[in-house]
Amino acid sequence: MLLEFTKMNGAGNDFILVDNRPGAVPLSRDQIVRLCDRHRGVGADGVVILVPCASGKADWAWEFFNSDGSIGEMCGNGSRCFARFVQQRTGLKDTLTFETLAGVITARFQGGLVSVNLTSPVDLRLDQRVPLAEGVQSIHSVNTGVPHAVLFVPDADQALVLKLGPEIRRHAHFAPRGTNVNFVQVLGPGSIRVRTFERGVEGETLACGTGVTASALISARVHGFGSPVKVRVQGGEDLEVSFREREGQFTEVCLTGPAEFAFEGRIDF
Repeated sequence: MLLEFTKMNGAGNDFILVDNRPGAVPLSRDQIVRLCDRHRGVGADGVVILVPCASGKADWAWEFFNSDGSIGEMCGNGSRCFARFVQQRTGLKDTLTFETLAGVITARFQGGLVSVNLTSPVDLRLDQRVPLAEGVQSIHSVNTGVPHAVLFVPDADQALVLKLGPEIRRHAHFAPRGTNVNFVQVLGPGSIRVRTFERGVEGETLACGTGVTASALISARVHGFGSPVKVRVQGGEDLEVSFREREGQFTEVCLTGPAEFAFEGRIDF
């Protein structure tokens, strides 16, 4: 099978996008893993497939897979790339909607930036005392489409991402689904830096949109930040998270940032 694809990235978080509106591209888990392999395939943090929306709830729908072949419910940076990809393929100019396992997402285009609404966060939990090999840590968590843990650190450059990340990701406290893990440094009022260990990638990525969002919302709650919160990711780019708070709940959560085309190609399976 000859597969045509587009390579994109959102703040360094990179994806392979495939137009499967005709339904002629069945990809197995092994094929997705091969596509994402940075040595033997194209290389990416995930694969995003454009398909028709069978439910009628949105303009389009996606199928999203992590680089280990597992199904992903939601991805903030992937959402922005997917929206730009659909815009290129369909000619839509202003807004579009697409269905994910986490709900319907609305995307808006602002020049070179894409804004996507995210589903309302759930399961916000603050100051959980979790025993780790390095000692008991205060960990906050929230689900922004997928589960995220947040640890505040004094210096993101010194954060033990590759040591603590895997331990927390699989910790019994977050069983059975596990969690993504974000290490957050407060840079100033309304400004943070985030490094993320991603579940499904099983390593650090240059950016994670749902992790950026989780980190911004928890920073707002813990440090009293207002909307928007600016977030510097490991890839060096800045993203923005806006939101409203009503009766102690976050609503109208929106993630804004770049979505860039890298190249198009073909690969033979």
